[in-house]
Formats: sequence, structure tokens, C-alpha cells
Amino acid sequence: MAELHLTEENFKDEVLKSKLPVLVDFYADWCGPCKMLGPTIEQIATEFDGKWKVCKLNVDEVPGVAGEYGIQSIPTILFFKDGQVVDQMMGFRPKDDIVAKMQ
Repeated sequence: MAELHLTEENFKDEVLKSKLPVLVDFYADWCGPCKMLGPTIEQIATEFDGKWKVCKLNVDEVPGVAGEYGIQSIPTILFFKDGQVVDQMMGFRPKDDIVAKMQ
């Protein structure tokens, strides 16, 4: 399954109420490091299908949610379990670093 794109409308249901742990990639279309991270996020979405929900949130399109979570630089990845942020990563990171946080 491809990653899910989040909106103001679906954030609560898809992330906060998710039975699965959720990875949320906060990005913007104009961000170079975000574009470099994109294919990695897609690979993780495929590999962890059924174990993790992998989502993308465009900070320009959904600024309210980005602000609520204090996103000040992108890319930023937040890891949610049971509706709570349990970890985060900022900046471009290799796939192994991201997957290690998901264990």
C-alpha cells in the first residue's frame, strides 16, 4: 500500500485513532531533502504494510496540524503509537535509521 496523504479532515481518524503505529512524514513540495526522502518513505510504506501506517503531511496544505506538533523544519518524521508521539527525526535520514526507530 502506498503512503496515505493526510489532511485536516482525516488526521484524527488516520493517525490519532489508528490501531497500528503511524509514521508521519511532514514535508513540502519545494523542499529538496523532502524529495530525496520520498522514495525511502514509499519503500517503508510497502515493507511495513499491515504493521505500520505510513502517512505524508504537506505542511503548506495542512499548516494547522504541522503547527500543533511544533514542526519548524522539514522533513520531520513523527512516530505515533496509540495517538501519542513516541519519537521523532528531523532532516534527511537513511532508511536504516528510520526503520530502527520503528522496531
